[in-house]
Amino acid sequence: MVLLWGLSWPATKLALDSVPPLWLAAIRFGSAALCLFAFLAVRGSLAFPPRADWPIVASMGLLQMMVFTGLGMIAMTHVDTSRAVLLAYTTPLWGVIAGWLLFRNAPTRWQLLALAVGLTGIGLICSPWEMDWAAPGAAMGAVFLVIGAISWSVVILHIKRHRWTASPLSLAPWQMLIATVPLAGFALALEGSPAAIPFDLRLLELLFFIGPVATSACFVISAEHGRRISSFAMSTFTLGVPLVGILASILLLGNRLSPLFAAGLCLILVGMALAAAATTRRST
Repeated sequence: MVLLWGLSWPATKLALDSVPPLWLAAIRFGSAALCLFAFLAVRGSLAFPPRADWPIVASMGLLQMMVFTGLGMIAMTHVDTSRAVLLAYTTPLWGVIAGWLLFRNAPTRWQLLALAVGLTGIGLICSPWEMDWAAPGAAMGAVFLVIGAISWSVVILHIKRHRWTASPLSLAPWQMLIATVPLAGFALALEGSPAAIPFDLRLLELLFFIGPVATSACFVISAEHGRRISSFAMSTFTLGVPLVGILASILLLGNRLSPLFAAGLCLILVGMALAAAATTRRST
């Protein structure tokens, strides 16, 4: 799961050479939703979400999928893939702030340390010495990635507090459908008709990997097997996603890893690990 999610970042960057970002997000979730609808139908577990689960369906569909992915793909047209995947996965850090502001959960000393370390890393990779803020769209891309990460952190807090009626897997295609419809509407209004997209075999292979494989298959893995390990172990494993994404971007896309970026990367990963450990310790 971590390997596939990590590889999906350079695959997305390659697909963005041919597909506008909002259409790519819509195709990603539309194709993944179709796969999951078919998967659940074959298992005989396809059903409309119960009313009690509508809030979490809307939250994950609109914030985690539509906002996080839509803004992330727009940002990737202006920001290199290594920086994009790293900023996108700063979610645990923003979760500390979101829990503080939304639910009055005052952060512990370990969470404050995690926040300080992680934000220092973000400051390094977004500093004028590492990032060209004068480049067109650079500032917007970084802001979009941070907004997406914050949106995802709010969803994570919602997930922890939601009383599930149906299983997460049975709700996933409905969440993806809710994300796909507005994404397609925005794409049609802002990027024009998808008929202009130059579909060829290479692009179809990338779209198949990004949607049915790296989205729907990985969601099945996380939903079916992620519950069998501790939340700390799951959080620690997901730290591998930005590492795989950055390494793959260096090998496949020619991205360079400067000493300052490497220092920021280490600080952010340490901050995310501290945040995950502190959150798990607090919940137990």
